[in-house]
Amino acid sequence: MQFNQNYMKPINHLGKTILFILFSVCLVNAQEKYEPTPENKKNREWFQDAKFGLFIHWGVYSVLGDGEWVMNEQQIPIKTYEKIPAFFNPTEFDAKAWVQTAKAAGMKYITITSKHHDGFAMWDSKVSDYNIVKKTPYGKDVLKMLAEECRKEGIKLFFYHSHLDWHHPDYFPRGKTGGSWTGRPESGEWFKYLDYMDAQLTELLTNYGDVAGIWFDGLWDKKDADWRLSKTYSLIHKLQPAALVGNNHHVAPYDGEDFQMFEKDLPGHNTTGFSPEQKIGDLPKETCETINYSWGFNLKDQGHKSKKELIQYLIKAAGYGANFLLNVGPMPNGKIQTEHVEKLKLMGEWLAANGETIYGTRGGPLSARDWGVTTQKGNKVYIHILDWQDESLIIPSWGKKIKSAKLFKDKSAVKFTENAEFGIILKIPKAKLDEIDTIVELELK
Repeated sequence: MQFNQNYMKPINHLGKTILFILFSVCLVNAQEKYEPTPENKKNREWFQDAKFGLFIHWGVYSVLGDGEWVMNEQQIPIKTYEKIPAFFNPTEFDAKAWVQTAKAAGMKYITITSKHHDGFAMWDSKVSDYNIVKKTPYGKDVLKMLAEECRKEGIKLFFYHSHLDWHHPDYFPRGKTGGSWTGRPESGEWFKYLDYMDAQLTELLTNYGDVAGIWFDGLWDKKDADWRLSKTYSLIHKLQPAALVGNNHHVAPYDGEDFQMFEKDLPGHNTTGFSPEQKIGDLPKETCETINYSWGFNLKDQGHKSKKELIQYLIKAAGYGANFLLNVGPMPNGKIQTEHVEKLKLMGEWLAANGETIYGTRGGPLSARDWGVTTQKGNKVYIHILDWQDESLIIPSWGKKIKSAKLFKDKSAVKFTENAEFGIILKIPKAKLDEIDTIVELELK
């Protein structure tokens, strides 16, 4: 809905007040219309149980080896950037290898960039020729191959889709990025661009089987624009009622969304500065992070996080009741960097031994502490001690009596006392402390 203030000029103050009330009521009613389907609610439960997914940022930008923002960062005009797809020929792309890498890491779903901010489609789009099939020597639909392999292996597939588009002429007025250096005309039809976006989303939701969800990004480029979200979200829910909609807009969830995401931050944190006003809602949650510093392939980026850092981030996310979406940026030849495959394998080995304390859990009864977090499943609470050197750990009581306490790793008993004044005191021999995560399993009465 567009609200033209010029229509208000001849109306007196009372009339303005009445119109404002009517407008507000209509807006509230519109927001209350979305009611998730039973399939959607079931998918939300699955999503919360899944806990770990693979994020894939891959596009023609990988050819330049300078991340997915290279077009904007180097201010490459459209006419020049359009030459890059001719060099994109990922002959070593193997959908099965990608999915097997995710499975070996203990991941339950994959989220891949269908279209990033450069506007290039990584599927056989009929809406625009600016896509991998028509503009690259490779000429194959990688999303279709990946979707088929995910179905075979029981891995669910999400499509990342950018609201922002540095290539399309009707993305106008332009936002904070993709300026005049692109060479686009200083005009355009905004709703024509949104029609184009909805048409491409329709292709993704009708030609690739069951899609677990759509992961939007880029709205922050023009946060005050009329994005027509209710129409787009309704389209998605109509075409695939079970599909989950999430949006990386860095604010509280809008009506029609099914999960809330936090970029490079745990829920409620703002270390990046992206989310000064983002409040935690009631929807399922997800946090995303990179293995090194880059989302897309970056030849110079050697800042790879350690096994400990990555596993502890996964554990913390679970303690906050959130999934962890961990990113890789495949190389232009189609292979995932060896260093990233190795890190994912190590995470999978840890989850093979300790996944019971992560999968299917919810955030535990205690909020995050300096020493770690808690997760819970049924009558079991898992105390994840991530940073503690002493043999005694005192935690607050939450009103439930403990039946037993043991180390999850070897099932040996952990001595504990419950004190009305101090709370719960756990005694763990130093020799039993684990460098990454000492897990104490509490069974409640």
